[in-house]
Amino acid sequence: MSIKSRSSKATPLKEAIDDFLKSFKLTQKYNETYLIAYWEQIMGKSIASRTEKIFVKNGVLYLKISSSPLRNELFLAKSKMIKLLNEEMKNELIREVVFI
Repeated sequence: MSIKSRSSKATPLKEAIDDFLKSFKLTQKYNETYLIAYWEQIMGKSIASRTEKIFVKNGVLYLKISSSPLRNELFLAKSKMIKLLNEEMKNELIREVVFI
């Protein structure tokens, strides 16, 4: 009868979670969910309060903005917004932004 002993090397929790997400191919979905959950902290209260709908699919961020002037301003600053979001997420999560 063999008893497996635990490894004496402790794994940091962040590393363990990252390994779990990678092994089940959930990293992309986790990052998308994180972006949506922290939209207000990333983009600010004024933009978040005018965002009616937000979701990510295949690297495309879909936004429904209730204010036409804000939508136009964000449309003109699309590349800057993509860069900001990807820097916040520390990877190339967003390739394109579509306003619906």
